[in-house]
Amino acid sequence: MRKTITLVTLLMLGALAAKAQQDPMFTKYMFNSLIFNPAYAGSRDHATINLLHRTQWWGIDGAPTTQSLTMHTPLKNERVGVGFSLVNDKIGPTNSINANASYAYRIPIGKKGKLAVGIQGGVTNWRADWTKLNLEQGSDPPFSDNVNWWKPNIGAGLHYYTKNFYTGLGVPRIIEYDLIPGRTDQLPIYAKQVRHYFYTLGGAIPLKGNALIFKPSLLVKASAPDSRLRRDTSFQRIGAPTEFNVDLSLFFQETLWIGASFRSSIEVFQGNSSYDSADLWAAYYLANGLRIGASYDYTLTKLQQKAQGSFEVMLGYEFDYKTKRVVTPRYF
Repeated sequence: MRKTITLVTLLMLGALAAKAQQDPMFTKYMFNSLIFNPAYAGSRDHATINLLHRTQWWGIDGAPTTQSLTMHTPLKNERVGVGFSLVNDKIGPTNSINANASYAYRIPIGKKGKLAVGIQGGVTNWRADWTKLNLEQGSDPPFSDNVNWWKPNIGAGLHYYTKNFYTGLGVPRIIEYDLIPGRTDQLPIYAKQVRHYFYTLGGAIPLKGNALIFKPSLLVKASAPDSRLRRDTSFQRIGAPTEFNVDLSLFFQETLWIGASFRSSIEVFQGNSSYDSADLWAAYYLANGLRIGASYDYTLTKLQQKAQGSFEVMLGYEFDYKTKRVVTPRYF
């Protein structure tokens, strides 16, 4: 069925104009950190696999849906970690796939800390089928030709962690590409895939030994904060509001994990943006190493009048190659 130009399509087109966040958002970002920071590879000291599905703004035709797969493990040389990540993101008539292989080298810092330096390389496929749109004017130059391209990319990151603390910075795609052909007389502005930066900070505070752990965390995502340095004046001073996600969770008996988070932007305090969502999530570790989880986001914008919130479901598995058995899960 052809999709009409609805509110979601307008939001999607805003992203194509490189004035919005282009990388997908996740409420349970702490379980698939490898997709935005290659330095995270091997940091759990055993192999781990995680699958996650997100449906955003459920109930609106053309709303974003995203799936991610992450796998990473340390090698026999304990300072080296490797990983693989795959993300499929669909918004209206557009679809992007990002596949990356990661390498991290961990350097001991003091008696308890480790600093991981990570790099990754991969490929991005971006495609758009404009025939799925029912345009109000019948024809429009930006939507005259479907798009389907493959481009290589590289990423880098830093990740410092101890048993009870971590912080990191990741840039998953350093190279920027045009999404549709460059400007012409009929199309003076075109779309660009812009660089995103991810900063993480978190800790684990025992309240009753290992029986109850309090775990606060923070994720900050900025799109094109370096846009003022671009030679192309058309793409200077662009980018969405800087997004942050504050999460507070409790880990019971190293088995049940329950959390609540709040997502918004830094600009909201300046009156230039709005609150995004309030979220609830839970994860449960089974004795055999299997991990299941789910989350629900209550939208705080006007989209809540049309949407029914957003949700995620997760499935993961924790390994330990040293003892050939599943071990107690790490805090992060």
